[in-house]
Amino acid sequence: MSNSVRRLTLASLLVALGVIGGSLFSFTIGVAKVAPMQHLINLVSAVLLGPWWALGQALATSVLRNVMGTGTVLAFPGSLFGAFIAGWVFRWTGSLISTAVGELVGDGIIGALAAYPVAAWFLGSKGALWLFIPSFFMSALVGTIIGYGLLRALWRPVIRPQLDKWRRTRAE
Repeated sequence: MSNSVRRLTLASLLVALGVIGGSLFSFTIGVAKVAPMQHLINLVSAVLLGPWWALGQALATSVLRNVMGTGTVLAFPGSLFGAFIAGWVFRWTGSLISTAVGELVGDGIIGALAAYPVAAWFLGSKGALWLFIPSFFMSALVGTIIGYGLLRALWRPVIRPQLDKWRRTRAE
């Protein structure tokens, strides 16, 4: 099986988990409905798939959640930035903790800042900008901690050998 088919399959599975998990494990903090499951999945896809695939996974999950009525337009800025930044950070550093910080900064801070004009434009919300940062940051923090713990537990027995195998087939 080719590397791109593996990545597409894994990305599809992560999208499905994001859609289901975002519906089952979401709660409201401040002005936003937060889904820490998406941040967990962003972190996993950033490590296993890379920045562009992680971005595609986050976009597909956000689109499906909005089409199904289980998400809001805030899902876009609340997931896209962190997925891409975390993937990019992992590609350049190979460090799980740096990747987790990339997800946290990308979605918890940059995503929150980007959510303000999105909320004002699409939702007509005139809430203060400072309301978005704590809610987005808490969602990203919960998901990132769980995702980091999961990746750390699976790193040696599962993830590291698989990444090495994918890199070898990519080099050939």
